[in-house]
Amino acid sequence: MTDITVTVNGQRRPLDGVATHVTALDWLRDSGLPGSKEGCAEGECGACAMMIAAAADDGTTRWTPVNACLVPVYALDGQEIVTAEGLGGVENLHPVQEKLAEAGGSQCGYCTPGFACSMAAEYYRPEREECPVHDGDGEHETGPNGFDLHALSGNLCRCTGYRPIRDAAYSLGSPESDDPLQQRLSQPAPAIVATDAEVAGSRFVRPATLADTLRLLREEPDALIVAGSTDWGVEVNIRGRRAPFVVAIDQLDELRGLTITDDMIEIGAALPLSEVERRLDGRVPLLAKLFPQFASRLIRNRGTIGGNLGTGSPIGDTPPALLALDARLVLASADGDREVALAEYFTGYRQTVRAKDELITAVRIPLPLAEHTAFHKIAKRRFDDISSVAIGFALDIDGGVVTSARIGLGGVAATPLRATATEQALIGKPWNVTTVKEASAILQSEGTPMSDHRASSDYRAHMLGSALLKFYSQTVIQSKEVSA
Repeated sequence: MTDITVTVNGQRRPLDGVATHVTALDWLRDSGLPGSKEGCAEGECGACAMMIAAAADDGTTRWTPVNACLVPVYALDGQEIVTAEGLGGVENLHPVQEKLAEAGGSQCGYCTPGFACSMAAEYYRPEREECPVHDGDGEHETGPNGFDLHALSGNLCRCTGYRPIRDAAYSLGSPESDDPLQQRLSQPAPAIVATDAEVAGSRFVRPATLADTLRLLREEPDALIVAGSTDWGVEVNIRGRRAPFVVAIDQLDELRGLTITDDMIEIGAALPLSEVERRLDGRVPLLAKLFPQFASRLIRNRGTIGGNLGTGSPIGDTPPALLALDARLVLASADGDREVALAEYFTGYRQTVRAKDELITAVRIPLPLAEHTAFHKIAKRRFDDISSVAIGFALDIDGGVVTSARIGLGGVAATPLRATATEQALIGKPWNVTTVKEASAILQSEGTPMSDHRASSDYRAHMLGSALLKFYSQTVIQSKEVSA
């Protein structure tokens, strides 16, 4: 095993003898840095948040907050992180810590280090002071100082209340020129290094190239593939799962691109969702509606489209939207690439057509996009929650008649699926209340919804039936706004 180190708060620390399943959070706390806390161990509370020095697509360096409880510590080989201890101490409080204290933004203090790290990453965001001010439209709430409150969407507080924390965020000024963490952003982010660690019979590998990865998967078809580890990290923490061989693909350049041509948009399978959102910048309205409802910013900073599809989960948020967009997947192996329609990808509960030695390398969305789109997510919480039902709509209407319709569904069957019967009931029909009511009755019967702790089968079916009516009302309102 080659030397493996992580730079923490400016100090290089070796990973000598650390088990390959250990998370960054557990390693930090065992290393004498207890500021990061374990609240949920699922990436839902943010008490474990830390900042990573990450390279943006424009070559700049950004402080990116992530959940330390989900990241395998070996995924940080050669990287640079900052924890709450690295922001400041009792004698030299960081501006974020100072404002939280002044505003009364902490009571028990358990969640405060995570809030401080997420808030600090937004504090250093280069575009912060260029952002417009929003009163709060449900997806953005930006203060007078450009602070996007959704930067804290993955941090939960159970005793202080959010008003003092928001007040602290909105009172932040600009970083001083001599601020060490601000100065650090003027230097390149650490280069990604190939990693090969084996401890007590378990192995963690980060190949240098896609070709190396595909050769490795050919030799070790049972290897576990991880990108952001936002799903696997939960399995490790909550269910005690272990993998004898892990292959990390999160930093492969070949999987982190985003290109737009006249015919399609291609998104790299390992590009974090936050980066996809930033680079698309609203270019795909359906995805723009999805992103704010996909978990939290902390999760989106690590989670990927490839990972969301690779698990084969029937309740992932991206499949319904991508099905509505008629997306296709690129699957690669040592033998070459093949393209598969997403509608044909899922074969059963957490089962897909992807072979063991294949890797999802990209998602392709054909252009032009449908004129009318929407993403409806029904969950117990509006944000940072798992879907009970998720629906993606994409319709073209010409002269008041539906000329094309694609509807993707999640949470109502063993796999994500297209609502083909409803689509056929819409195509060629006038886009009016009569057509929509008839199609809604069909949509309500699509899939085989089950009852569980999130929702009953009857509730899921009812939500399907009402979703199309809601979508229709939205298109009518939009048409009136355009004509006005």
